[in-house]
Amino acid sequence: MAAENDLSARDSEPLELTVVMPCLNEAETVGICVRKAVEAIRRAGIRGEVIVADNGSTDGSIELATAEGARVVPVSAKGYGNALMGGIEAARSEYILTADTDDSHDLSQVAEFVEPLRAGADLVMGNRFRGKIKDGTMKFLHRYVGNPVLSGIGRLLFKAPCGDFHCGYRAFRKDCYERMDIRSTGMEFASEIVVKSTLLKMRIVEIPTTQMPDGRSRPPHLRTWSDGWRHLRFLLMYSPRWLFLYPGAVLIALGASAAVWLMVAERTLFGVHFDVHTLVYAYFAILIGCQLIAFAFFAKIFAISEGLLPEDERLNTAFRYVTLETGLMTGAVIFLLGFSGSIYAVAAWAHTGFGDLNSSHSLRIVIPSAFGLMLGIQIICQSFFLSILGLRRRGMPVSANELQN
Repeated sequence: MAAENDLSARDSEPLELTVVMPCLNEAETVGICVRKAVEAIRRAGIRGEVIVADNGSTDGSIELATAEGARVVPVSAKGYGNALMGGIEAARSEYILTADTDDSHDLSQVAEFVEPLRAGADLVMGNRFRGKIKDGTMKFLHRYVGNPVLSGIGRLLFKAPCGDFHCGYRAFRKDCYERMDIRSTGMEFASEIVVKSTLLKMRIVEIPTTQMPDGRSRPPHLRTWSDGWRHLRFLLMYSPRWLFLYPGAVLIALGASAAVWLMVAERTLFGVHFDVHTLVYAYFAILIGCQLIAFAFFAKIFAISEGLLPEDERLNTAFRYVTLETGLMTGAVIFLLGFSGSIYAVAAWAHTGFGDLNSSHSLRIVIPSAFGLMLGIQIICQSFFLSILGLRRRGMPVSANELQN
């Protein structure tokens, strides 16, 4: 307890840094990590504290952490993210630095994380790939596949300037963290910090770090496949453009190209004959593409309404022109075109006495007509649903007609 008092002095005086460490039965290493963090804070002349966010340890970790000068904060909700959120909430400082309690981080670098924050950075990320990964400290699959692939996807989807999304050694301003409104309770907490910082246009800095040998004799809590999937799932869910919009646009482009190519007559390409059977799939691709684009808008609006994503001014601008009425009119026109084509097809069939038809000719009328009927109804229903979602949009202007309705 004396060490804690030396670090923090009087509780009424503000602190600059809190080192937050999640803990679940880490008796082998938690004391070592706290001691290193305390020493690094003292050596750098930083006014700070060390918090161990305990997630239900039963092996004496709490007593060991307290003896080395940490303030232990019990967090009953299980999960890596929950533990960190509990520790961060209890912090009394301007800056937060998170580190694992497995003794794998070089805690002598504490001051290196604080300096960029003092210079105006909002998030300082450790990057093990720019630093040093000691032999045997990271599994082959994590080092050469999982981490690089997931970090690469994160950079592609969000243009995040980070090469190591999953390094738990990072520092940030507490007020910036509060703006992020983090929701992840598990390992994907690490990805959400980076994604939210990028989306909120915060200043992100990377510094090289060293991956040290894990000091524990037991396996880590990390589960390769399930935690990897949770990270990937999170990245996709936070990017409706890549999950829905871009695939939908590609399907529409491919389907429309094939439909135009086959509408007049059958075609032959590289000795393969394409006819109305392929035309069915072409229109099917267009229909699915339109659905995906609608889902992109639904997901984006819902995510913004729930505070998962920041406001998008482009979407607010689009809503001034894309209204319920324009959607209904568009859907009605497409439906009527499909209905007219269906009437024409039935009339042509009646002209033959409702006998046999030339399927290659008649299906070139029936297929786009049926497509128009389906797409028109979908656009009408989607317009109503989009309008319902729009009622919860923050900052969305409401017209007098909408108020009356």
